[in-house]
Amino acid sequence: MLFNLLLVLILTAVIALWVILPWQGALALAALFTAWLLLTRRGQQASSVARVGISTLPQRLGASAVIVVGIAGVVGVLVALLAMAEGYSQTLRNTGSRDTAIVLRGASASEVMSVLDSTSVTLIPQAPGIARDAQGRPIASPEIVVAANLPIKNGAPGEEGSVQLRGVGEQAWAVRPHVRIVEGRRFKPGLRELVVGKGAAKQFAGMQPGREVRLGSQTWTVAGVFASGDALESEIWGDVPVVADTYRRAGSRGAVTARLTSPEAFEGFKAALEANPQLKVDVETTLDYFSKQSERMTKVIRIIGITVGIIMAIGAMFGALNTMFAAVAARAREIATLRAIGFGGLPVVVAVMLETMLLALAGGILGGLLAWAIFNDYSASTLGAVGQLSFELKVTPELLWTGLKWALAIGFIGGLFPAVRAARVPVTTALREL
Repeated sequence: MLFNLLLVLILTAVIALWVILPWQGALALAALFTAWLLLTRRGQQASSVARVGISTLPQRLGASAVIVVGIAGVVGVLVALLAMAEGYSQTLRNTGSRDTAIVLRGASASEVMSVLDSTSVTLIPQAPGIARDAQGRPIASPEIVVAANLPIKNGAPGEEGSVQLRGVGEQAWAVRPHVRIVEGRRFKPGLRELVVGKGAAKQFAGMQPGREVRLGSQTWTVAGVFASGDALESEIWGDVPVVADTYRRAGSRGAVTARLTSPEAFEGFKAALEANPQLKVDVETTLDYFSKQSERMTKVIRIIGITVGIIMAIGAMFGALNTMFAAVAARAREIATLRAIGFGGLPVVVAVMLETMLLALAGGILGGLLAWAIFNDYSASTLGAVGQLSFELKVTPELLWTGLKWALAIGFIGGLFPAVRAARVPVTTALREL
């Protein structure tokens, strides 16, 4: 009983260290283990026993496939869910930069919840540090963001989704020079016209140039489609005074987004606004703002992914345990004979573990490759009360390494107990059981 408790404690410590181990550390461990196998007597014994066990894998193809397929399923699902979180977070991070700043009303969590009065909208563009265009005008865009409902493309009749409608002015294009029209043209100031992000055009019906859509109680015409390569592609844009009038926000704006002369100008810009007694605002770089917007959803998706992964991993571990206990029982005579002629318990444990870890490695590689082939750059979107965000899943090398670590951890746990049992059973007992 005490031995089993000690084994569980050691296993827990090993898994905890393994979870935080970078790939460089894993390579170092692999190099040290290989040197032990090649240069020490017990290592050579373990290598010999492992070769015999591995050579019989084709004869146990069905049982071995249980481990490989089970672990591949765990890794594939885990990597896919984490790729969703990574793609969502990366899309929002790409939306901001260090040389642009966003100014919100104090204590506002987002643009949708912020309201700046006309005095603030006038004073903010006068702050030092803002870049100016060829005409000497500050490159600052007072904007308003509201939630609007549109029919979902290929949805049921009457089914609608939420989209962010951003009211912008002429300077919005100078603040975000990466935004470009790919179909049609820009909207004309003063008219009920829209330009639609590529992501929104994929999600909602009637988003082609020349089509008319209903927003609020008014009919709007789609003038063009824009691309930006970030979260803005999930929005639709209109002229800010027209949007404000439609949604009864005339005279106020939600936020002011400004292009700075350089990233270093941000601190001076922020200090000037916070020192102005007429203003009660929060100032952030757009990079920090959009990164914070992604934190909560990213955390939720990762928690879901890890929870599902743990549940599936438990099933895979039991599959590995059953398979390896059966394999050890079938090789009881061989293991007992080896121990009788001088092979120690450690080489037997290592040999059984090597066999299980090899199968786990195959399962991890298979699951990672399937996740990459199916889900990398797969388009997805979130639909919520404030607006939908289109993004692409990203299967990064870091996520593949995470999946591989999970696979090897499952293999380690699944092989450890059968291996220890094989090494601890007295030789005479093992021979009598045959």
